[in-house]
Amino acid sequence: MSHYTRPLNRQDYKTLTLAALGGALEFYDFIIFVFFAAVVGELFFPADIPEWLRQVQTFGIFAAGYLARPLGGIVMAHFGDLVGRKKMFTLSILLMAVPTLAIGLLPTYASMGILAPVLLLLMRILQGAAIGGEVPGAWVFVAEHVPARRIGIACGTLTAGLTVGILLGSVVATLVNTSMTQQAVHDWGWRIPFLLGGAFGLVAMYLRRWLQETPVFLEMQQRKALAQELPVKAVVVRHRKAVVVSMLLTWLLSAGIVVVILMSPVWLQKQYGFAPAVTLQANSIATIMLCFGCLIAGLAVDRIGSSLTFIIGSLLLAGSSWAFYHLAGSHPEQLFLLYGTVGLCVGVVGAVPYVMVRAFPPEVRFTGISFSYNVSYAIFGGLTPVAVTLLMGVSPMAPAWYVLALSLMGLALGIWLRQKPVEVPVLAG
Repeated sequence: MSHYTRPLNRQDYKTLTLAALGGALEFYDFIIFVFFAAVVGELFFPADIPEWLRQVQTFGIFAAGYLARPLGGIVMAHFGDLVGRKKMFTLSILLMAVPTLAIGLLPTYASMGILAPVLLLLMRILQGAAIGGEVPGAWVFVAEHVPARRIGIACGTLTAGLTVGILLGSVVATLVNTSMTQQAVHDWGWRIPFLLGGAFGLVAMYLRRWLQETPVFLEMQQRKALAQELPVKAVVVRHRKAVVVSMLLTWLLSAGIVVVILMSPVWLQKQYGFAPAVTLQANSIATIMLCFGCLIAGLAVDRIGSSLTFIIGSLLLAGSSWAFYHLAGSHPEQLFLLYGTVGLCVGVVGAVPYVMVRAFPPEVRFTGISFSYNVSYAIFGGLTPVAVTLLMGVSPMAPAWYVLALSLMGLALGIWLRQKPVEVPVLAG
């Protein structure tokens, strides 16, 4: 039985489980900062600065994590293509766990002065660099382990794992804020989620020791087929079409997650007057449904191909997001159903890594995905909240229009993939 047609075996399931678990913990570490940004802002900046400046500085430190992603991702992918996937896969989780643990232990401005925010910024940059290497690295790692006709479900499972990390961050933040007084959270409670994340990350790193190098990389080593020149140069010069498609798909992915999952709870509170507790519950339902959506998209892409998956998925996302933004206010009793449905449809992003993995040849695959994904995420993931907020000055329905526009782009990409599939052999041979 060939590698292409064999079913998933025990080693595949172990690889998938450990990769998804590590990815979930790493995303938790990266996202937990959002939930405690206000407290961190108060503790790490001088008490006498204006509130708006404090917010700018706090979100500047959050954005630094995004901006560090391309650099970290490209450097780690460079070595991932030259010395092995597994080494970089283990390094990325160490690079995330240590700064997260450090943030939980950092002295505040009151005891350390200006050094406190500087150290916080440094830790955040390291976190960004780690996540830049982790996500593309994980997609490549699982795709090169499983049979070729199971790549969709493998990448979908991993993307669902990253989503679990966001959910875990939300749950831990809720538990900390509901089980402690605001004073206790301010004094020491905010440290707990960071310390937990760092500790879990170190455990996940230990578990990753049991993973094996990918068969594809080992085969390239034996055939001496590793990239002869700088991998990033080869990607930019020879694989421009693959880079453009991957960047546009990453824009769709970042818009789905950032606008629908991360920004909508606050929008619901401001636009329709929902209570924060209700929007948090609805958001949790949407995030759980997103996990299932990623798995369904992964299964679909293995069965019906990437073109049809994106055509159907993008149309469903357009319809469900339009309904959610327009009907949630007039039918508040349907909020959970509407938000859950749009969460499920955002799951079409679970098929994004499948197209990326198939778009680059093995010798520059890690670098190709990492360059496209991280540069695109830094631009679009970083600018999306700004763009949507500015557009809300024109129309309060800006998030609905933005998601609709991106859904139409997803539809166009689906149609384009039908005409011109960007696919190379997954195996090195």
